[in-house]
Amino acid sequence: MDERVRDLAAKLLSAGYDDLPEREQRVLRRIAARAAISRNVNESFRSELTFGQRVADRVAAFGGSWTFILLFAAMIVAWVASNLWLMTAPADPYPFVFLNLILSMIAAIQAPVIMMSQNRQAAKDREVAGHDYEVNLKAELEILSLHEKLDDMRQRQLEDHFQRIEARLDALRETRG
Repeated sequence: MDERVRDLAAKLLSAGYDDLPEREQRVLRRIAARAAISRNVNESFRSELTFGQRVADRVAAFGGSWTFILLFAAMIVAWVASNLWLMTAPADPYPFVFLNLILSMIAAIQAPVIMMSQNRQAAKDREVAGHDYEVNLKAELEILSLHEKLDDMRQRQLEDHFQRIEARLDALRETRG
């Protein structure tokens, strides 16, 4: 199979196998083996997540939802209303210093968790893009291979056609002369 892969590299990519990047070598090996590039990037990525990474993704998903925004807004309105209603002895008097502290702590914890989740999503996107590149390259190389086969068939058909024409011309020349 190694020789077949080297031939494919020379024919389809006009390059030596050893000169190609690893990704393209892998695609050529799959073409030579007639193996499909079928792996679920989402499943493989999800299976490698640690507990902390899964929690960070869930926090980011909830923190970026309308449910979170509406619940948080309702909680703030309830906090302010209850402290204004209990104006004689409020737990957190105006300007609501304790509420500001809680909001700052939530933001301080939530921001890095969301950034961790976004970084992981960016890594997943890079992996998906790499997989898409391999699939597209394999498809392109298969198409080139099919074009080459069609060109060879067409060349043989033309050669056969010209041989039949030459045979007819020879037969006509013999009958005339």
